[in-house]
Amino acid sequence: MHPLLPWLLIAVGSYLIGSIPFGYLAGRLCGIDIRTKGSGNIGATNALRVLGNKWGYAVFLFDFLKGWLPVKFALIWSTFAAIDPASAPGALAALGALIGHSFPVWLGFKGGKGIATSAGVIVALFPQAFLFCLGVWLLLFTTTRYVSVASIGASIALPSAVGTLFLLHRTDWLALAVSLVMCALAVWRHRSNIARLRAGTESRFERKKK
Repeated sequence: MHPLLPWLLIAVGSYLIGSIPFGYLAGRLCGIDIRTKGSGNIGATNALRVLGNKWGYAVFLFDFLKGWLPVKFALIWSTFAAIDPASAPGALAALGALIGHSFPVWLGFKGGKGIATSAGVIVALFPQAFLFCLGVWLLLFTTTRYVSVASIGASIALPSAVGTLFLLHRTDWLALAVSLVMCALAVWRHRSNIARLRAGTESRFERKKK
């Protein structure tokens, strides 16, 4: 086996798993194109608004898993292959899954903002940082009712938490680099939300009423 083949399989496999548009598929099962409803996003938040609790939570779970599973499998492989640094395969899987979710080949490279998938990646790759990011998200969401504000805040909190772990020698430089890329990607994907927040036209979260 060529030594680069496992890395190629991780990158391509993670991208393809990440690109599965569960929000879009849930909408189709309900007889609608979710891209034409609500915010037009295929992520869990819009699915919750448009399709209701059952479908919204299901989309969040599957979007979470498509971030968690590729990273977890890659990290398991790294322990058997004695990869140095050990986080390298997980980092590659994380970026592949997030790029797949944000730019899915099946939907013309127009995907979601990647927050649920990022949560899966964080649990798998930075478990010690997860509770901090979750706390920031819950605090901002509770006080503002803006999912976008909570998501951006949690994204910015991620490299802060991983940076602290790095200074304490509890993670490596590659994990810190990945956290910075994840933060930058999440903020960039929320640029339209930032524009609406500045204009005062961003919608606060309200679930679909039965």
